[in-house]
Amino acid sequence: MKFKLTLDAKPSKHTIAYGDKLMLIGSCFTENIGAKFKTHLFKVSENPYGILFNPVSVATALTEIIEARQYTIEDIFQYNELWHSWNHHSRFSAVDQKEALEKMNASIVEAHHFLKSANQLVITLGSAWLYHLTNEAPLGVGQVVANNHKAPANWFFKSLMQPTVLLENLHGLVKHLQSFNPKLQIIFTISPVRHLREGLVENNRSKAVLIHAVHELVGLYDHVDYFPAYEYVIDDLRDYRFYAEDLVHPNFAASGYVWEKLVETYMGSNTQSIMKQVAELQLAINHKPFFIGSAEHQKFLQSSIRKTEALMAAYPDLPLQDHLAFFKGCISK
Repeated sequence: MKFKLTLDAKPSKHTIAYGDKLMLIGSCFTENIGAKFKTHLFKVSENPYGILFNPVSVATALTEIIEARQYTIEDIFQYNELWHSWNHHSRFSAVDQKEALEKMNASIVEAHHFLKSANQLVITLGSAWLYHLTNEAPLGVGQVVANNHKAPANWFFKSLMQPTVLLENLHGLVKHLQSFNPKLQIIFTISPVRHLREGLVENNRSKAVLIHAVHELVGLYDHVDYFPAYEYVIDDLRDYRFYAEDLVHPNFAASGYVWEKLVETYMGSNTQSIMKQVAELQLAINHKPFFIGSAEHQKFLQSSIRKTEALMAAYPDLPLQDHLAFFKGCISK
């Protein structure tokens, strides 16, 4: 008897390999997947504007990164003793005005150079609900904000983006990206995180808008792909035991399941083989021996050194120098 539906991973013509440079941008689910790429030592730039949920803010960030925009005092505002940007996550906010601007501008410059030479861009969209500024808020009426910075409710009004408008905006974004970096492959995902501020029904309306527009877009371009992270959690796992206690965010097991499917979809056998070797070294570097300096521990370190050196010789671009130094530094003199 069959108790669940399974969404099988289909190998994509878009492949991800060591040597690629990946920028990931979008919702908090982006950071879960980004952490796994980093653990496996891929070259990654993650959320250079911080977590972004709506497509307008994602498009604004990418456009500003392409244009290498630099923020000035006219672009930020002070609230609750901190200086903020409506286009950035609050991790870029600061008590000192200069510090806030420096963090924003440094991240944009770094992201601009990274995106120019990147091979892959993963865009995760979270919600089609947009929050706009009212005339009660500083810096403009109607502007879509990336983060409310816990400001008063009367500073905002909301609207649901329409599929045709979203498709037009994403179409323009893809063409802009293509002009900036012609070799860029783009992967869209929809975040499985539920946005319950608007309610369950409204959350589903929002996800439907995102899914429809992205699938229409994928049909227009050979270098644009869709990875079904949303469907893996909502339709394949389909159980609240795969959510955190808030029943909103996928838990560690769910994120791991989606990661496995992503690897099956985009990584070839050689890349997967390297990933397994890297994962072994990561486990080795985090290993806590019972008896430091014992013969068994020294044998373990020597084995780790040999594995690290062999992997570095085969793949010189892998950043394993710190691993090698760590293992050698633990050898008893």
